Formats: sequence, C-alpha cells, structure tokens
Amino acid sequence: MDHFMRVMSVRGDGANPSDLYMSEAPRPETGPGSVLIRTSHAGVNRPDILQRRGLYPPPPGAAPGLGLEVSGWIEAIKPALPPPSSSEAVGQLTFSDDVAWRVGDPVCALVNGGGYAEYVAVDLRHLLPIPAGWSMAQAASLPEAALTVYANLIEHGGLQPGETVLVHGGNSGIGAMTIQMGKAWGAKVIATARGTDKCEFAKSLGADLVIDTATEEDFVAAVKGAGGADVVLDIVAGDYVAKNLLCLNMKGRMVQVGTGRSPVVELDLRRVMQKQAVITGSMLRPRSSDEKARLTAKVHEKVWPLIEAGRINPVLAETFAFEDAAKAHAWMDESHCGKVVLKI
Repeated sequence: MDHFMRVMSVRGDGANPSDLYMSEAPRPETGPGSVLIRTSHAGVNRPDILQRRGLYPPPPGAAPGLGLEVSGWIEAIKPALPPPSSSEAVGQLTFSDDVAWRVGDPVCALVNGGGYAEYVAVDLRHLLPIPAGWSMAQAASLPEAALTVYANLIEHGGLQPGETVLVHGGNSGIGAMTIQMGKAWGAKVIATARGTDKCEFAKSLGADLVIDTATEEDFVAAVKGAGGADVVLDIVAGDYVAKNLLCLNMKGRMVQVGTGRSPVVELDLRRVMQKQAVITGSMLRPRSSDEKARLTAKVHEKVWPLIEAGRINPVLAETFAFEDAAKAHAWMDESHCGKVVLKI
C-alpha cells in the first residue's frame, strides 16, 4: 500500500497564490478516537490565505498544512480508548460515541489543519453527516461556516427570535450563513455588502435589508432607521467597530469574528456603558478538541434539521481542481459571493 499522499504546500513567504505547489507527504497517523478521511473536497477560507502568508500560524498541536474543512469518506476508524476508571480490560478498545460511523461512510468535518490533502485525520467527534441532497462539494463548504456562525451568533451573541442581526460582508461564506441562520432563527437580518452583485446575492438569501457600502459608506443611519441591531456579527473591524456600537440597541451584543481592516480599534467606552452593551468574539481553530466536539454536537442538533428542511441552503460559488489551488486563492482575493472548494 502506498502510504504517501499528495498535499498542497507553501514555498517561500507565501505572499502570492503562486507560492502554493503540490508535494508529497506521509499519510497522517490516526490515534485512538480518530478517523482517517479519504478527502473528496476541501473548503477554501480566508484563514487559509492568512496562513499561507504567515499571518495565521497554526495553534500548538494542529496539523501544519492548509485547509480547515473537508468532505470525504471514512477510510479507517480507530476507536477511543476506555477511560482509566473503566471496568473494561486494560487496552481494550471501545467505540463509545462513534458507534454510528462505519468505514466508507460519507462525512464532512471541521479539521485542525491539513485539509488540502488526499487524506486527513480527524477526531471522530468532529464528524458530521452529509446533509440530504447536498453534494460532496457543497458539504465541504459547510462545517467552518456552520460552526463559526452558530458559536458566535447563537451562543456568544445570544440571538433570540424577533431580534435584529446586522452582519457585514453578507456575500462572504460567514455572511451568507449568518443571513440564513438568522432568518431560520426567526430574526430580522440587515446585511452590508459592497456592489450591486454582492447586495443582490445577500438579498437572495433572505436578508430583510441590504446596504450597499459602495454607495452608502456610513451604514449607521440606515441601520438605525430600520430599528437598530440587537446583535452585530462583524468580520471587518477597524473603523467599523465604533460604527457597530452606534447601531446597537440597548443591551446589544457586538461579536467579532474577523479583523479584515485592522484588529486595532478606537472606541468610546461611554457608549458601551450607556447601552449596557456586550463586546465579544471568538476564534474556532484554537478551541480544544473537547470544545469542538461539544460545538459539533450542538450544530448537528440545532442546525442540521434546518439544513434538512431547506431553510439553510448551499452557497457554493466555485470549485477548483486540487492542482489549481493557487487559482482558488487568487479568486478568493477578488470579488466573490459564496464559498469556494477544491476537488481533491
């Protein structure tokens, strides 16, 4: 058996998409409680581009390669070891939580790096089934956005039915998921996007109001005119943060999930106090395996039924061949709507 696989690597400083190149590496080891996935497709996300440029180093213990989400088929399963207090014989393996999974099952998963490869090792607790009616390409575009938006919009943002969400970059993968999940949660959704095509895309996903920041750079008046926002989900940061605070209603929550403009901001804390506002945010990749397992289970319980019911739909924009990963990164740097995947 050939124990090597094709992977996408980065040469030099990774400043340009052309710095991506195909190489070979050993197949990843699968320890107890993990599975080996034969990759069908890998999602392409903004953090991949930042990592390629050396601006988003993998956290300790993470796979060093690019790629945070995949779809594929289970190639091998290594059951979890029983806990030390277990009455089972020492060294005996148990399937514990993974009894539902079998070799050959189609799955999608959030991975801790290394998704741009023919095989990837994944904690079995991080597996999700392919939603009914979704292709493998579409499924590869789902885990990162679904887990990020659920964690930040629903858990950190505490979104309730009847509230209003403001999301920036409504054309992005995170923005598109926020619009659909917010509407499915019974919220009103206001989105910003830059340019007619991106705005039309956000409207097509169900946004109640879309503000074109190409013609209306100061979105605050439009948001306040629509009743303000109870939750803001922001991937932009920079000068948007102070504007977001102006948009917030009393006891509103501002959730940061990206810093596209700048992570350093200037803020009048008196407005935070006046509005009893909460400023929060999170990253997905540095979370522990246990926390990701908890979040995966929640997404499976709360979000997958919405997907199966057709209330959250695929937003796959483009599929590139594995060897064209550089083209995929270049395409991501241009204007785009929706998600991008590589066909491995």
